[in-house]
Amino acid sequence: MRENKNKTGLVIGILLLVIIVLLIIVVYSFVVRPAITSYVVNAQNYGYEQAVIQVAQQAATCQQVPLRVGNETINIIAVECLRQQAPPQ
Repeated sequence: MRENKNKTGLVIGILLLVIIVLLIIVVYSFVVRPAITSYVVNAQNYGYEQAVIQVAQQAATCQQVPLRVGNETINIIAVECLRQQAPPQ
């Protein structure tokens, strides 16, 4: 009889441990990981936004801004700067 109680207690303990581990996995999957992913995506978007703003600000000063795309380099400058330099027609 005592052996049955020990085995039952052991089985219940193991089942509780399995349930706790599964709950931790579920909470991580549906709460923690999405929060981390959201933070990373927001940080990436902010970085892209800042890079575009810096390129636009530098191009607006009538300076060429070299951008590398693969093996090519593209020089960007504001259209207004080109209009200022062109002779009137």
